[in-house]
Amino acid sequence: MLSGAMLSQPLLSAAPMGGQTVLSGHLWVYASRFPPHWDCTPILDEVFSDLSSAGLQGVELMESVLRREDAVPRLNALVSRYSLPVTGTSYYGDMWDAAQRQQILDDVELIVTRLAALNATHIGLTVGDAGRRKTDQELDTQAQVLAEVLDICKRYGIQPNMHNHTVELMDDGRDLKAMIRGVPELKLGPDINWLMRAGVDPVAFIYTYGDKITYLHLRDQNSAGQWTEAVGDGVTDFPAIANALREVGFTGDAAIELAFEGTPTVPVKASWVRSRRYVKKIFNW
Repeated sequence: MLSGAMLSQPLLSAAPMGGQTVLSGHLWVYASRFPPHWDCTPILDEVFSDLSSAGLQGVELMESVLRREDAVPRLNALVSRYSLPVTGTSYYGDMWDAAQRQQILDDVELIVTRLAALNATHIGLTVGDAGRRKTDQELDTQAQVLAEVLDICKRYGIQPNMHNHTVELMDDGRDLKAMIRGVPELKLGPDINWLMRAGVDPVAFIYTYGDKITYLHLRDQNSAGQWTEAVGDGVTDFPAIANALREVGFTGDAAIELAFEGTPTVPVKASWVRSRRYVKKIFNW
């Protein structure tokens, strides 16, 4: 794991970070109502309405929404109705599995084609969990497929980043390090909360990989390790994270991603509002 000794560097004061970051809302909290494929197309109007009302600057999708044949016209209508752009999508594929290589590449091309048609810019890539320690050959395959995915993204003007959960950070970050070694041009889009749940200090991670970070996911948790209803309700040291981002010169974009482990006490719309206000206060985004 990353060493806490890296935190010996002095932190800057909470000065503005430049005002360039676009803050979106990731739609997981809505998609979680639609297992197992997480396609929340039936309630996209609610998604856009809630995020627009909260003052978010964009919507980050999940790839299941973009696989629908009518995805582009449907989403363009919502973008127009709410004056809220689609900024990108998250994407999951078992890239370590050689048998799925061509299927993943074909699917990625479909997804990024539709992102480009929506004038979106980001895709957060998750390389998949084997449910065990991946073999060296599987890590090599994963890197090869990632490189091909990056080539597809480049053709369509989409900016890829590696979006982590916990598996990429286990075993002293073996999975993550193999990706960086095999695909040096790969940019990172760390999820701050998954870093914490993997036992990685987010501030140390930022100091280590700051030059590769182009995107962030923000979520919060309480002292018992349970997700809070809004960003800012929990114990995550977001001021220290904001200072670390300033020190490394972060100029990328970010998304709030809400998730609930219990029954919410307030409407999700209210949690978006509180989260958005808190991020503005701490990060000046």
